[in-house]
Amino acid sequence: MGPERPLEGLTIAVTRAREQAVDLADKLEALGARVIEFPTIEIRPAEDYRALDAALSRLSTYDWIIFTSANGVRFFRERAEMRGIALDRFAGRVCAIGPATRRAAESLGWTVDLMPEQYVAESLVAAFASEDLAGRRILLPRAAVARDVVPSELARLGAAVDVVEAYRTAVPKDIAQRTREVFFGPHPPDWITFTSSSTVTNFVQAAGAAALEHVRIASIGPVTTSAIRRCGLSVAAEADPYTMDGLVQAIVAAARQAK
Repeated sequence: MGPERPLEGLTIAVTRAREQAVDLADKLEALGARVIEFPTIEIRPAEDYRALDAALSRLSTYDWIIFTSANGVRFFRERAEMRGIALDRFAGRVCAIGPATRRAAESLGWTVDLMPEQYVAESLVAAFASEDLAGRRILLPRAAVARDVVPSELARLGAAVDVVEAYRTAVPKDIAQRTREVFFGPHPPDWITFTSSSTVTNFVQAAGAAALEHVRIASIGPVTTSAIRRCGLSVAAEADPYTMDGLVQAIVAAARQAK
């Protein structure tokens, strides 16, 4: 195991949605790992776009838009284009939860005015502590099912928050079969990465915690770690910062320590 390829000889399962797994897989493979793409989540269009369409029709009335994922940006943009809504109608401010989401928001031609120090909901709320939110209108386009920390806390600070479904997540249909092949086959992975609470719960519901009995777990951050521990599992590496690069470095550090 050379210094340039510290993950040589390790097999790592990546549970991100298929269309989002490439970046993490490439980073791990560049360090010598063999990567198995094992999506435990699928990103799908919203079931009902009425709320998002209504928000887009009054885009100019919002003081802030908050994006909590690059997926939120992607589906927001696609829907605006489909409805013929010009994004320059929005003259307010933009908040993005982390670097990848920030890059996606900036691709719309917008400036990101606020990004929390840590890339979790609680830190996002804290980032608004110095802002006067009384009477401010905030648009939050996000997944159909998500934590309510951000809208509830911002409403408590006096904002009127419109939470709209921009996309939804689902469990891949082939997950049970893939579990048998990957985790109960002759060469199970050494590591598995979880990048959201949904990736954890979907895996455990489909495969059972026993599938990870001899697999080390890497977590993107504390919220995901809490979900892992609620399933009775332990975390061998946690990203800091809570990004894909942080996740990779946490795995590298743990792998070197295990040598």
